[in-house]
Amino acid sequence: MIEFVRGTLVEKHPTHVVIDCHGVGYRLHIPLSSYVRTGELGQEARFLTYHHVREDTEDLYGFATTDERELFVMLLGVSGIGPKLAQAVLSGMPAAALKSALQSGDYATLTRIPGVGRKTAERMVLELKDKVARLAAEADAAPGHTTGAADEAVMALVALGFNRFEAQKAVAAIRHADRDLPLEEVVRAALQAVR
Repeated sequence: MIEFVRGTLVEKHPTHVVIDCHGVGYRLHIPLSSYVRTGELGQEARFLTYHHVREDTEDLYGFATTDERELFVMLLGVSGIGPKLAQAVLSGMPAAALKSALQSGDYATLTRIPGVGRKTAERMVLELKDKVARLAAEADAAPGHTTGAADEAVMALVALGFNRFEAQKAVAAIRHADRDLPLEEVVRAALQAVR
């Protein structure tokens, strides 16, 4: 299995990138959240990968974070969800917000993702709620644990057109004041601070 790909970014699109690794170009399908975190053309880039093999095709999916890849693999385990829909789900909302929606059974939020209807949202919650909760518990128990909420908030602000430095500064100030604030509240407060 290919664990990750590192090389020069030669193509960058919202749905895929091409990485030149010593003369071999790897095309990676990526979610929008990874696209936002990707550097500029010509720079070095590193993506965690998932190699999806079927009898008629082989595709390589890339992810900027471990969270994204773990969620992608979990989504593939849900009946009726293939890699393209899993990629669309991850493109539809940040990983932290997706985990929150799955744990709370927030069908309204999940069905706002293109391609996810009520039945698919129900299957996602039914099959992933406990897995996501278990992952969160394991992460909290890990030494040196820090949540990815701050990174997700910065990514959301950058996606909205804000300068990365200003977004990081605003999010850091808000997280310093209240570390337990949910992602949505961090983004909302940071939006007010940046404006």
